[in-house]
Amino acid sequence: MLSVTYSAALYGIDAFMVAIECNAYRSLPDFEIVGLPDLSVKESKERILTAAGNSGIRFPDMNVTVNLAPADRKKEGSALDLGILVSLCHASGIIPESVDVRGMCFVGELSFTGDVRRVRGALNMALSAGSKGIKEIFVPRGNLTEASAAAGNGVKIYGVSSVAELVSHMRGESKIAPVTEPPEEYEDDMRLVYGDFSQIKGQSKARRAVEIAAAGGHNILLVGPPGSGKSMIAKRIPTILPRMTYAEAIDTTKVHSVSGLVDPERGIVAHRPFRAPHHSLSTAALVGGGKIPMPGEISLAHNGVLFLDEFPEFNKQAMEALRAPLEDSEVTITRAAGRVTFPSAFMMVCAMNPCRCGYFGSRRGKCTCTPNDVKSYLSKLSGPMLDRIDIQVEMPELEFAELSDAEPGEPSEAIRARVEAARELSRERFRLAGREDFALLSNAKMNTDDIRDFCALDEASMRVMESAFRKMNLSARAYDRILRVARTIADIEYVAAGGDVHKPKKGEILGGPIGTAHIMEAVQMRSLDKYFKN
Repeated sequence: MLSVTYSAALYGIDAFMVAIECNAYRSLPDFEIVGLPDLSVKESKERILTAAGNSGIRFPDMNVTVNLAPADRKKEGSALDLGILVSLCHASGIIPESVDVRGMCFVGELSFTGDVRRVRGALNMALSAGSKGIKEIFVPRGNLTEASAAAGNGVKIYGVSSVAELVSHMRGESKIAPVTEPPEEYEDDMRLVYGDFSQIKGQSKARRAVEIAAAGGHNILLVGPPGSGKSMIAKRIPTILPRMTYAEAIDTTKVHSVSGLVDPERGIVAHRPFRAPHHSLSTAALVGGGKIPMPGEISLAHNGVLFLDEFPEFNKQAMEALRAPLEDSEVTITRAAGRVTFPSAFMMVCAMNPCRCGYFGSRRGKCTCTPNDVKSYLSKLSGPMLDRIDIQVEMPELEFAELSDAEPGEPSEAIRARVEAARELSRERFRLAGREDFALLSNAKMNTDDIRDFCALDEASMRVMESAFRKMNLSARAYDRILRVARTIADIEYVAAGGDVHKPKKGEILGGPIGTAHIMEAVQMRSLDKYFKN
């Protein structure tokens, strides 16, 4: 008998449907899997037969051939186990012929005991199956919370814990209750994970710079001696970023699901990720890669923060590989088998000491580096990479009065309210301008046309900008980035003054014009250029 059902496989973060065609007839026992299976798929026949036997299922002597279609595409991983088992049970009559398995999708790995184990990318596979019109999707019980985000619009998600439970359901002997609606939106309290800005002592300039960076989605570099609070501030940035939308949470979860990093209890990644890789990581670990391409740290930070501490110590090749993803918000990896594109829309936060010993410019005179040592250390950062960092801010050593002050600083929630208001203003401006992708945009992502339309300068502001351009020897990219930061500063000022984010003044763009004060502050936040480029 011929039986056809469906499963799914991964390539990158995308899933594609696999039709499992099982042909079985009474004969001497044989079991063959064709359709470009990799070794883990070929080995599935041993897992399937052993799991079925230990679950009380006895197959008659049969010649079994399983074809995985499309036959010209490589199939990898263990997620096809469950689908092949169901197709075999249906072909051999253990699951009644009257059951229409063609309208179902089965994802899961089998253990020898008959249990169904969790797999990577369950959400991605469930979303792909639902988009192809499949209404009943069976996943491991451990993936149910994650995959339930694909429920709704007639799509039902079933959590399966064992082979015996699934066969009993398919035979109508007992039923598994499905999930018919996606989970309600929720967000973890990130302050429990990352801390709160009220814990930061002093560093008013850095706090202001971080708020601007968060409001505009700008990359930022913090430079200061050890103990000045660089890492402490960076780790709290997710607490002031806008709350993730449900669509952003799904996109982020898809990347984490493929990497096997989703918490089975929570399912959806509900808060903005914060990734802080060690500086010894390889280029492939940072941007993604491998024989079977997997997401790197920049994709795991999608919709969140990538924190690069000790920035000059990172492998130079790895740092330079960041340049294209920072511009495009995605990274494409090409292999002989094809191309994979991973999303990488992240906010990059870098921290570094001003010299190798860490105390160059210290008021306490602790630096032991020669001028050549300082120059050599700073030269590890290339000009093109620095051009892609919108905000560069120095963080001095803290004074005793700042450290001993018992008064808490401004809490994250208050800063986040201003950040969200500024982001809403910029999104509304993009919407009024007819940008179809306005919901995904921030000021840092403005293109050339947006800068021309939204960052026009009056004569006084233009003179300030020209003076900075000449004195600091800025590149064209740095010029544009100063204008983007100035636009964000103007937006923050506009919403703080009570401006209506949905109603521009007559003859003005939404958010008001960029003034000389906005340009001067934006230029000051790139004042480190002179140290790096001289």
